[in-house]
Amino acid sequence: MIYLDHAATTPIPRPVADAMLEVLTEQYGNPSSQYPFGSEMKKRVEGWRETVAALLDCPADRLHFTSCGTEGDNWALRAAVWQNRHVGRHIVTTAVEHSAVLECCKWLERDGYEVTYLAPDQDGVISAERVLEAVRPDTAVVSVMLVNNELGTVYPISGIARGLAAAHPKTLLHTDAVQGFGTFSAKALGADFVTVSAHKIGGPKGVGALYIGPRVKNPRPLLAGGGQERGLRSGTEATAQIAGFAKAAELRLENRERDRAHLEALHAVALEKLLGIPDMVSVGAGTAPHILAVSLAGWPAGNIVNDLGAQGICISAGSACHQGKPSHVVAALNLPKRVAAGVIRLSFGPGTTEAEIDACAQALRRHHDTRMPML
Repeated sequence: MIYLDHAATTPIPRPVADAMLEVLTEQYGNPSSQYPFGSEMKKRVEGWRETVAALLDCPADRLHFTSCGTEGDNWALRAAVWQNRHVGRHIVTTAVEHSAVLECCKWLERDGYEVTYLAPDQDGVISAERVLEAVRPDTAVVSVMLVNNELGTVYPISGIARGLAAAHPKTLLHTDAVQGFGTFSAKALGADFVTVSAHKIGGPKGVGALYIGPRVKNPRPLLAGGGQERGLRSGTEATAQIAGFAKAAELRLENRERDRAHLEALHAVALEKLLGIPDMVSVGAGTAPHILAVSLAGWPAGNIVNDLGAQGICISAGSACHQGKPSHVVAALNLPKRVAAGVIRLSFGPGTTEAEIDACAQALRRHHDTRMPML
């Protein structure tokens, strides 16, 4: 199998699986238990928190474990509007956010909030200036993702943070940084809420984290109960998943520079090979090194994904076709119909090889040469 869909999820390295197995079979104590077996697990959870916080470059006491990125996004938005309930009921976000943000915003609209959805240009770009122009005195929160999961576009979070501090100091800033985790410093970003997820960096599914910055005073708890996560997210800690998360974070931090150079080289090779295929065009101006969006214009993306999948090559359709409709991200670009229909995404990881890129390019060329276009 050739796996080129790391933006969807990542394989778990053996050291991560081993760390989880140890906790599942040997160190299975409940961190809330008072006897030594439990209190030792409490210490280990706090140590793992420090490890994840090191990759995020934030204080460990500002990092709260969640079950996933979706939970973190929902918690951040609801906590932000609660803190700023006296500021106003306006939210600024983008039309290309992850569904976790967009669907939460729709729920908040039902609760009486007004949401401004900013569309990108045809390259998928949204400038800090455009975001700041949409902010009003009654804007409670701005939510802009760090890296778009379909296009690889990197958005100017630090610039937005600086602009808000200068002109709208009460407005809070959230960023879904799931696709950029391991490539930034939370301190440098300047966001009040930062969402991350373990399974995008070689960790297990079912665990993530939310950074809550110092401007958020007495954040509203996500769950009431036994008082875990400093009283903000009650529920017995998922110790095995947290252990795996920490080991994955440790490995990413240790190999960060090497991995980035590898991914940048792969991205350049993949772009060159794919654009050599007739009717293949680049989509968006994505600069994240692990995500590449292209379109085989005229060939439906769903058919491409199924054809390559039958050959053991895993890619995804940037156009998640449902009754012929493109994904909300692709739709927001206002691309020509033939281009929008053929959008596919390749995404890479530290273990991806140039030979795998070459095999994928050959399969895409065969698809072009042996299948008739439908548009």
